[in-house]
Amino acid sequence: MKEINVQKGEVLMEAGGRPSQAFEVVSGLLRSYFIDELGKEHTFLFAPEGWILADLEAAGYGVSSKLAIEALEDSVVVMRPIFEVEAKMLKGDMQMEWQRMLRRAGVLQRRVLMMMSTSALERYEYFLETYPELSGRITQKLIASYLGITPQALSKLRSDRVKDDRK
Repeated sequence: MKEINVQKGEVLMEAGGRPSQAFEVVSGLLRSYFIDELGKEHTFLFAPEGWILADLEAAGYGVSSKLAIEALEDSVVVMRPIFEVEAKMLKGDMQMEWQRMLRRAGVLQRRVLMMMSTSALERYEYFLETYPELSGRITQKLIASYLGITPQALSKLRSDRVKDDRK
């Protein structure tokens, strides 16, 4: 597979299409996101080095993608046909990748459950545990979008958390 260089802000996949590619991050940082009916942008997942990002639901079910994928940093990615990735996993010659995919699926499942049942503070603490290296690499607006809160609420959360740590 061929490595490609993408610039910060470049959209690798638009919502609405029929995706056939997965994006393996060699260096840099990608994110997937969607825009709801009211025009509000929601960050779905971050993909730092070593992660693979794709809209597997759209590819697997043959429906239009709801997600877009963009580079948050200048990045190097490898584009792979989605079904090639799946076929290699099924053949068992990518055991480590399978384990990474399972971990990421677990992260996603936990995130969905947390969005349904936990406080913003608990979601923020989970973000810091899951992505300890990202808090200095992405904007407060994107972290807030990922948490499902406003940037102002995140700022207050951070402030309250610092005050609690001092006690």
